[in-house]
Amino acid sequence: MRSEEIPSGFVSALIRNEEATNAYAMMTKEEKNVVLKKARSAQSRQEMDKLMAELAREAAF
Repeated sequence: MRSEEIPSGFVSALIRNEEATNAYAMMTKEEKNVVLKKARSAQSRQEMDKLMAELAREAAF
């Protein structure tokens, strides 16, 4: 996977979590790059789901 590609697991996780999707949509390009870096390092669905939960929490604020 090239570093600029969006991981398919990230896309799948966004589809399952509307709040995380909304939070990601509101981010700046720099913030999105940080999130994508974390998504690329996720080693399991559980880690990706944890990232989505963090995004959803941020959207609540």
